[in-house]
Amino acid sequence: MATIEMNLQKREGKGKNKVSKLRNEEIIPCVLYSRGEETESLQVDSKEFRRVYKEAGTSALITLKVGGETCPAIIKDIQTHPYKNLVLHVDFQKLHMDEKVKMTVPVILHGRDSIRLQPSILIQVMDTVDIECYPADIPSNGGEVSVEDMTFETPLFVKDLDIAQEGKVDILTDLDDVVCILQEPSAYIEEEEEVEEETHEVEVITEKKDHDEDENEDEE
Repeated sequence: MATIEMNLQKREGKGKNKVSKLRNEEIIPCVLYSRGEETESLQVDSKEFRRVYKEAGTSALITLKVGGETCPAIIKDIQTHPYKNLVLHVDFQKLHMDEKVKMTVPVILHGRDSIRLQPSILIQVMDTVDIECYPADIPSNGGEVSVEDMTFETPLFVKDLDIAQEGKVDILTDLDDVVCILQEPSAYIEEEEEVEEETHEVEVITEKKDHDEDENEDEE
């Protein structure tokens, strides 16, 4: 069972005014849903939510405590204010320990500052992977892999992540998809220069076209 706990309260009443009042009191309205069960309207203190979210994110198993009852769940969706640093609403998904769940977990690259092959530039191609597993096997840190011993010739793939080695998690993302590559600085700079040259050429053509149009107008 998850060791990360979050305290919530049942939410009484509905409507825009009720929700606005909660937010003014720094309380976040939320719901808890599960397949085959009625959705529950809940609320959580914003400080309590941020404390747990900082540790669990949307991929770690947490234990919700509502009154005297507890249940395993994950943070499924978060609605935020378009420009203020405010969480407006949260969806929790209740999990059943004997049923597998599909979810997306982050890719974590360890040893970014300790790559032995220097100078080099690390380029992360993939930020998340899709998995399916039992709640007890949900990886708390996502899919992890060390990049310290990477070379320019050999990228790292989904199949290199630790969760692909353990056998407890079914990886839904293609195992041969590239997670990250290591590139020489000179190659990276050459690519940037090529893009700049192409952009410059387009600008010159445009200017010449404008000049030709001006000449034609003078002739008329």
